[in-house]
Amino acid sequence: MSASLENSAEEILRHNGRSFNFARVFLRASHGQRAARLYAFCRYIDDIADDASDVHKAKKILEEIKSQLIVNLPPSTCVADFIKLAQDTNIDPALAIELIDGVASDLGSVAFETTAELIQYAYRVAGTVGLMMCRVLEVDNPRAMPFAIDLGVAMQLTNIARDIREDALNGRRYIPATWLAGVTAADIANPNTSLKPRLQAASQRLIQLAELYYESAYNGFGFLPGRSRFAILIAARVYRQIGLKLKRRDFAAWRGRTVVSTAEKIMVAGAATTAYLTEFRLHRCSLEHNAELHVSLQGFAGANQLVK
Repeated sequence: MSASLENSAEEILRHNGRSFNFARVFLRASHGQRAARLYAFCRYIDDIADDASDVHKAKKILEEIKSQLIVNLPPSTCVADFIKLAQDTNIDPALAIELIDGVASDLGSVAFETTAELIQYAYRVAGTVGLMMCRVLEVDNPRAMPFAIDLGVAMQLTNIARDIREDALNGRRYIPATWLAGVTAADIANPNTSLKPRLQAASQRLIQLAELYYESAYNGFGFLPGRSRFAILIAARVYRQIGLKLKRRDFAAWRGRTVVSTAEKIMVAGAATTAYLTEFRLHRCSLEHNAELHVSLQGFAGANQLVK
């Protein structure tokens, strides 16, 4: 990778992925550089959907990137670097294609019906990133993969809880209809007095669901190399802090975006250090994964497949 591309990837992470960038300093240099490159690719894909003024054009661009990954068409600079990263770290390009499909589903309106749809979406846009990060951090034990998925799912559920109103303004309702019957994205964007308590309950439920996946993810940290284990623990705890702050705000997502300040991140890092030194489960590789968390993910790469 050229120095200019490396600097570009790190700049993207520094400006757009502040929570992970805060934790990245604890990674080994080579792992940190690879993680920044992976983040740059994922951000590139995400921005195509988020910044789209023309949905059809954005879908076409995403399909072109999939073709570049599948049949080796001449790629853009960012995609070319991801292909090189995938070759160097043994990332399965199918994971990137799954990510692209998840991001593409955000183009246009979104209205999930069931919790299963929510979990499958979280897998596509974040669980896949967890699986790719395993390769970046030189983790190849198949038993580690379900835990990596769970961390991605937990973080995505946290994102959704944080951005309920912002997403609704863009026509996206990730909260399943089974949780909020008869409620549209337009309703969420400008909630009336009677809807606000229901939104608070839905946000709380998202965070409670995220907690189940965070707790599961911690049981797989022992598969990570020591420095990576500490860095990912900090990243996870910083993200988890968003949910704790939402709770302190009574899960009132319409009051503005919840962010974790630098001072709070430093405090979280201190608490993570204590946990790293005292929580034995963070260093074990013998804990079993709870397959019930992957009932909705049967057939998905890396997921815990239930025995029939």
